[in-house]
Amino acid sequence: MNAVPQLFVDAAALGGIYAMAALGIALIFGVMNLVNFAHGEYIAFCVFALIVPSSDAVAVMFLGKAPAILLIPVLLALGALIAVASEYVVFRQLRNADPVAMMISSFALGFVIQNALLAVYGSRPKAISLWPDLNTPISVVGASVPLLQLIVIITTLLVVSVLALLLKKTRVGLEMRAAAENFTMARLLGVRANVVITGAFALSGAMAAAVAMIMVTQTGVADVRMGGQIMLVAFIATVIGGLGSLPGAVAAGFLIGAVSVVLQAALPLDARPFRDAFLYTLVIVSLLLRPQGLFASASAKPRV
Repeated sequence: MNAVPQLFVDAAALGGIYAMAALGIALIFGVMNLVNFAHGEYIAFCVFALIVPSSDAVAVMFLGKAPAILLIPVLLALGALIAVASEYVVFRQLRNADPVAMMISSFALGFVIQNALLAVYGSRPKAISLWPDLNTPISVVGASVPLLQLIVIITTLLVVSVLALLLKKTRVGLEMRAAAENFTMARLLGVRANVVITGAFALSGAMAAAVAMIMVTQTGVADVRMGGQIMLVAFIATVIGGLGSLPGAVAAGFLIGAVSVVLQAALPLDARPFRDAFLYTLVIVSLLLRPQGLFASASAKPRV
């Protein structure tokens, strides 16, 4: 087995997951100056939407029974729907509030969603089988790589490309970019606030649904708390990338994935259980050296 291609694919696949999650968070921050900590619960919600409510250890498929050509758009729409609903019910009422108040509200919303899932599905993690054939290894330049990893890499690049076109070529995209620069001025110039914010939440929720499908296919487990860790890493990626920078969030997501995989391979066996400590130490060092983010523009100003 060729170790270099294996490391490259592992890093790109893990980084792709982080990049999509970070992109969902950066979209909301760009238009509302809000770090939405309920994003992890959007991911868990989309995972549990695949199965029948039960406290059993083995899940029975609900939406997960549908063929992929139907399941994928339905789950993406469901993720967009819960994100838009949370914006309408919670965050729209707090648009003029302090950013700290909005952030705390996102924490509270996350707990509400999590406890609703606990009430319906129970706290026991559940075994779930979604597209198990995607974990079949194939040979790529001498490396044995699960097909799902290649799909993650291709999907991430496709999502980023489509989003870039949307932001550059459509009116809503132009308004989102204007809002990210200066939301108050953009509104004075005629930017439709409700359309921009709703669109950002819809895209963010769809990203959460995409991450949910990838995670549950990889792990084969549905857990109410499964979105927490990915949310933490995605938030770190948005900070390292430069808060409000969509390309920076994507680049930082891939960077964190790459560093994580390299550390796992390079550290001595006894030190590998503490990989995250080394990773977050590097995060601290990077922010000490460049607190505005590694990929923020030279003219970027602090947002918080």
